[in-house]
Amino acid sequence: MTVVHDVPKQLFIGGGWQDAESGRTLSVDNPATGEELCRVADASPADGRRAVEAAVAAQAAWAATPPRVRSEILRRAYDIIIARTEDLALLMTLEMGKPLAEARAEVAYGAEFFRWFSEEAVRIDGGMMTAPDGRNRLLVTRQPVGPCLLITPWNFPLAMGTRKIGPAIAAGCTIVLKPAPQTPLTSLALAAILKEAGLPDGVLNIVVTTDAAGVVEPLLRGGQIRKLSFTGSTQVGRILLAQCADTVIRTSMELGGNAPLIVFDDADLDVAVEGTMVAKMRNMGESCCAANRIYVHTSVAEEFATRLAARMAALTVGDGTEPGTDVGPLIDIAGRSKAHDVVRDAVKRGAKVLTGGELPEGPGCFYPPTVLTDVSDDAAIIDTEVFGPVAALLTFDDEDEAITAANDTEFGLAAYLFTQNLDRALRVAERLESGMIGLNTGLVSNPAAPFGGVKQSGLGREGGRVGIDEFLEYKYIAVPVGG
Repeated sequence: MTVVHDVPKQLFIGGGWQDAESGRTLSVDNPATGEELCRVADASPADGRRAVEAAVAAQAAWAATPPRVRSEILRRAYDIIIARTEDLALLMTLEMGKPLAEARAEVAYGAEFFRWFSEEAVRIDGGMMTAPDGRNRLLVTRQPVGPCLLITPWNFPLAMGTRKIGPAIAAGCTIVLKPAPQTPLTSLALAAILKEAGLPDGVLNIVVTTDAAGVVEPLLRGGQIRKLSFTGSTQVGRILLAQCADTVIRTSMELGGNAPLIVFDDADLDVAVEGTMVAKMRNMGESCCAANRIYVHTSVAEEFATRLAARMAALTVGDGTEPGTDVGPLIDIAGRSKAHDVVRDAVKRGAKVLTGGELPEGPGCFYPPTVLTDVSDDAAIIDTEVFGPVAALLTFDDEDEAITAANDTEFGLAAYLFTQNLDRALRVAERLESGMIGLNTGLVSNPAAPFGGVKQSGLGREGGRVGIDEFLEYKYIAVPVGG
């Protein structure tokens, strides 16, 4: 297809497109068909070192670039992304699988990070105060942390890139980006857009690789990277944190989730079902924020389950490029197998399948929207981040029971609750151990809001006014004043 053909297939280093030093390439496949879309350069550790060297060489000049210039580059990139919505949406659908409607929504969402941080670039502040003893003036400035390594996942190929690249550029940091090997095309297209928008050579470098451990570890231990921003699994996050310790690299991490969703007896069920559909089925459930455990008060459990199953059964599963498709394929066969395995385990332990639950025949990584009731507390799905279109329903009798169950996890990224009682809404939201709460809504992501979790769901925040803080250091200057 033209959109695939038009994307550069090489590594982006020092402002130029380069083959991998080894000459290796990797396959980018369409999860809806299993067919190869194209091949792109597959970086080695040597390529990673070249990318870091380019970022280091560009750092001083980029840090000295006026904030307004950085701002206008981001704003031009935003305008280009919006103008190319259809091409970028199709590209994401082909390499990742999400329906075109969702891909278009991601283009708008992802572009907004560039617009938001273009505005934050010119608002980096500092301050001055008189010391308590009156002898000194305390001058505080903020400076870019330095060259950054950004590692993004495959589930939101555009937005995960812009959410990290935007604040880094705004702050004056140079970048090495390692996108997921399953979905590199959107990141490579984004690099071309930023170059077109006027980003200087070496500020952004992109290395796509199937050897993540071999490429990343030497960069973290090498002493030149000063900031790591990672989105991915908690297991990998722990490994990266250990590697960052040797050179005391500043880190921010958005890790795994196991989001609870609570429907109280006084909830508006129309709102609750609609919110659950969004929280569960956005991106086919392939989201760290996806509702993973759905707790419903016993008095409304049967009606809620019936309504939810009807909505899920009515969704159309198919190739994301086809009109009318609601649910595209999962990213790969391993992802589909994971979803099916937790369904089979739950059924083995007594769960009932209201809809879905069967592997479809034919090519592609498709899995049907599935609703399970009577899920036991010891089912694997309770502790597994499903990353698929599977809704596991459990029941509760009182508020304390629901909160205890919701918090019974090592994760704390997002949580959702549905109630019409204001006192209860605030009380429960404060007690839930999550970095983000959806109150009578299934959508918490917003570029203007601080995105991130607590416990083993990560460190730091992305987006909002605090998003740029992750890429800035404070510098204090003591100024004696005679008199």
